[in-house]
Amino acid sequence: MLRLKLRLYRALSRLAGLPMVFLVRALFALARRLGPSRAAAAGAAIARAVGPRLPSHRTALRNLRQSFPERSEAEIAAIALGSWDNLGRTGAEYAHLAAIFDYDPDAATPGRIEVEGIEHFFALRDDGKPGLIFSAHLGNWELPAICAARFGLEASAVFRPPNSPAAAQLVQEVRRATMGGLTAAGPGAAFKMQGVVERGGHLGMLVDQHFTRGVVVDFLGHPALVNPLLGKLARHYDCPVHGVRVIRLPGDRFRLELTPALDLPRDASGAIDVQGAMQAMTDVIAAWVRDWPEQWLWMHRRWRPAMLPRAGTAPVPAAPIPRSQASS
Repeated sequence: MLRLKLRLYRALSRLAGLPMVFLVRALFALARRLGPSRAAAAGAAIARAVGPRLPSHRTALRNLRQSFPERSEAEIAAIALGSWDNLGRTGAEYAHLAAIFDYDPDAATPGRIEVEGIEHFFALRDDGKPGLIFSAHLGNWELPAICAARFGLEASAVFRPPNSPAAAQLVQEVRRATMGGLTAAGPGAAFKMQGVVERGGHLGMLVDQHFTRGVVVDFLGHPALVNPLLGKLARHYDCPVHGVRVIRLPGDRFRLELTPALDLPRDASGAIDVQGAMQAMTDVIAAWVRDWPEQWLWMHRRWRPAMLPRAGTAPVPAAPIPRSQASS
């Protein structure tokens, strides 16, 4: 009886989600018909109109006031609205990711995409070693994974599926068609990520969101928890760590910037210090956010003081890197 109830529940859940599937796919089809520029403009207009009416807008304003206490309320409101604008454009651009990324290093006339630090990218691709790449929710954060796939960098991007099953399915389809390897965050993901590095591949990860069992770092002047996985992989494999950001430019253009390998702090034994490594990555991201605050995703709860380790108590240890069967 319990099994029958479970099957009925799952069937009813799928049926209830069908209208959302049709709606999401209809919007996606409309965005394709509009073309990249008009779709992005429409997405921005919708997000600017709807976003400030959502509860997450209050989160954005609170985050901004905390991070930029020197800014006026008018400046805070403008940044928050710009963040919604960027989010709306990014969502609409999913229908055109393959067309948007038109970078050609040998082209006489630049297209929509320009890249700074392309020499670091080619070095990563050709050195025969594993590597780690961190990024943040800035500009259109999907573009670096497309760049890796187009130019033959064996890379796997770690992503968190959207909460909406309909949106998650469509986003997954787009990512599979335009990007290289993909690893969904969740149970078993750490094994897959470690496997990428063990094979000499490259792992890309967004590290600007809250992670409950993370290590404490200072982000924009306040303590926050960050996923320590990249720091632990860097320590375990002693491989280079680069940062990449995307800046949205006027005229529906973008600039990708890849940093040189970071000089990460090490402990007395000479091994990379995990917490120090994550702080170094977070410092880079903080500088990026200060440069283009209206292009960062302020709506999520990045700072959660109640979840920080209490003074005088040991922090909750992050789970160790799992030992795969391939490890000796």
